[in-house]
Amino acid sequence: MEKRYSEYSYEELRNEVAQLTEKARKAEQMGIVNEYAVYERKIIMAKAYMMDPSEFERNTSYQIEGDPAHTFHIDYMNGVFAWGHRINLTGSIASDKEEALPISMLGKKVRN
Repeated sequence: MEKRYSEYSYEELRNEVAQLTEKARKAEQMGIVNEYAVYERKIIMAKAYMMDPSEFERNTSYQIEGDPAHTFHIDYMNGVFAWGHRINLTGSIASDKEEALPISMLGKKVRN
């Protein structure tokens, strides 16, 4: 039975990210887009467990890595996930539906 990322040590997570990065690189070179996407998601999750959730504040907006058209406003935190809403460039909520993002997808804090 595989261990969960929450059970890994920091060193194990670092090794996992390195292995997944290599696998993603190979999948990309071979043109296997779906496999590449799976490895990228696993890398994002492993990196989230390497971060400190207390560094992220609720009722605060952050840049989203890979999505310059939106910021993410955190309503609350649950482990390594930030729950909230995407905010578009005009400052309005992009969707009424609440979503969760791994904290590794969040970038710099946005001034409100």
